[in-house]
Amino acid sequence: MANTRLNEFDQEIGYAIDDWEGRDAPGKVVLTGEFCQVEPINAEKHGLQLFESFKVIGDKIWTYVPIGPYESLESYKEFLEECARRDDEIHFAIVDKTTGDAVGTIAFISVNPQNGSAEAGYVIYSSRLRQTPMATEAQYLLMKYIFDDLKYRRYEWRCDSLNKPSRAAAERLGFKFEGTFRQVVVMKGRNRDTTWLSITDKEWPLCKKALEIWLSTNNFQDGVQKRSLSDIRKLCEKESAY
Repeated sequence: MANTRLNEFDQEIGYAIDDWEGRDAPGKVVLTGEFCQVEPINAEKHGLQLFESFKVIGDKIWTYVPIGPYESLESYKEFLEECARRDDEIHFAIVDKTTGDAVGTIAFISVNPQNGSAEAGYVIYSSRLRQTPMATEAQYLLMKYIFDDLKYRRYEWRCDSLNKPSRAAAERLGFKFEGTFRQVVVMKGRNRDTTWLSITDKEWPLCKKALEIWLSTNNFQDGVQKRSLSDIRKLCEKESAY
């Protein structure tokens, strides 16, 4: 191959990355969009709103994640307090800008500043957030922060291999399937295989363009999308090929 690089031992090696010095760790920042705001988790501020929003869906919301279910508000707030204290993971509440209510959570986990990678974790959406522009915008805001502000090289998404809605959501956003790690953990008394997906910094510009076109106000009429994100991404990919 024309782009193959060989070292002095005639071994193939990866492409060069000049002047790499690692990256800063994500901070407890507030990220504001058109539809929602993503802000550091606070048990007193967000706990009751999240607990009550999640109760509407029922315990099935906890099936594919390693936490929950929570029988009481107090136990859930204890978990949120633990999340807020952590520095290795940054946990956020997704707040509806119209109502001011917290309607979901998301976090940066598996953060590796030395190599410029992080993972989207604890993605738990209430029924008030699912299939809304807020749900997509919250993901976009974190992606933009990771790639544009921190200049990371990789953003990951991992999910239970049986959690088909999670994988579909990731692929809709632009994450690409990488593989499945078998028998990774024993979770809640059962085996869990884990599906891995990612977006790289080289893929981000096209992904970002598609997300911004989809999120633009002129793509919605009475709250309903005119064009799907997948259709917009296909068009962007076609245009970039020329």
